Amino acid sequence: MDIHVVRPGDTLYTVALQYGVSLSQLLNDNQLPDPSRLVVGQTLVIQYPKVTHTVKADDTLASIAAMHDTTVRQLQRNNPVLKGGDRIVPGQVLVISYQQEKEGTLSVNGYAYPNIDMGLLQRTLPYLSDLTPFTYGFTPQGNLIDLQDQALIDAARRMGVRPLLHLSTLTEEGGFSNELAHILLNDQAVQANLIAQLLDTVSRKGYQGVDVDFEYVYGTDAAAYAQFVARLREALRPWGMPVIVALAPKVFAAQPGRLYEGHDYKLLSQAADFVLLMTYEWGYTYGPPMAVAPIRNVRQVVDYALTEMPPEKIYLGIPNYGYDWPLPYREGNRATSISNQYAVELAARHYAAIRFDDQAQSPWFRYVDVDGREHEVWFEDARSIRAKLDLAREYGLYGVGYWNLMRPFPQNWLVLNALFHIRDEFQAPLL
Repeated sequence: MDIHVVRPGDTLYTVALQYGVSLSQLLNDNQLPDPSRLVVGQTLVIQYPKVTHTVKADDTLASIAAMHDTTVRQLQRNNPVLKGGDRIVPGQVLVISYQQEKEGTLSVNGYAYPNIDMGLLQRTLPYLSDLTPFTYGFTPQGNLIDLQDQALIDAARRMGVRPLLHLSTLTEEGGFSNELAHILLNDQAVQANLIAQLLDTVSRKGYQGVDVDFEYVYGTDAAAYAQFVARLREALRPWGMPVIVALAPKVFAAQPGRLYEGHDYKLLSQAADFVLLMTYEWGYTYGPPMAVAPIRNVRQVVDYALTEMPPEKIYLGIPNYGYDWPLPYREGNRATSISNQYAVELAARHYAAIRFDDQAQSPWFRYVDVDGREHEVWFEDARSIRAKLDLAREYGLYGVGYWNLMRPFPQNWLVLNALFHIRDEFQAPLL
């Protein structure tokens, strides 16, 4: 695999010629919104097929997988043109394997709202170990607030992806409630009611684990939070189901701030099976323009986490979005969240060259809108994703978790599939 950075004068044809790959593969792999308009600084992922198979009249995806000692899911990963499905036609050429050697194995978790486009979900599922629909809330009495998630659970299970129930303190107003967490964490009866309802929901809907995400927990509730996670883990243990807990991106134990004080890395990592480091949102809606997940900041969080827990417990958080800030930045101004693909479209529309910050390992650019106002955009591309995946490999982390899957990002899955085997976490139901 190579990552090509577009130069002035490049076209898809000249890039394909330069690397000796077919134009159709370049198109199908990168799924560019407008292949006729490349942007200077834009990335293209180049893959080199090692073994291919030409489909015959009586072939199925399953029979081809068996013939080549691989899996249907791996064929779907290697051939984005399948869009996560199994429809093939005689004469079609499928990639069985690439020349790129895998560098390791990761578990891959992704979060999705119930209203995700089901076509997008279908294209993404082959690359996942876990799918986590977002989110179940609860009342002060410990009653679980239901989520219309059955379509996502069923789609995940059909693909052999493990569905995880996401439990949070998010309220209908859209914020995380520290008071709701406080009530639960200090009332054993409320906890017992909530855990009983969680067990019923997991069993009834077909979930295979729980992901706990309480944010802005009071510092005085830190120990109680870990005790609740441990209690939930113990309740799920007979079913062989894991508990994952999301951690704010701390860089030292006593880090001050409402986001950090209630998350005791050592206690929570001991209480849970795994943790997700929420290593994103340095660049955020109300902050100044900067990378969403600068690699130096991400590394600092991992460095601290590894003083409190082993690497095989850690999922590294990866953002699947960027921000567009109007300039000049003023406190209180709001940046717009955008997809990584749309960022490239914006650059093309406004004839802006994409630059790359070597320290942050993130792409960015500026443009002037139709009203004459300047903007600054930071987002993710193949290079920034590779940097984060390289960090996960370097530290021997268990996996990565994508927030979130609601927007397409084809290059991410190309890079992930090129570099890593994806762990299968799904537990087949007992007959």
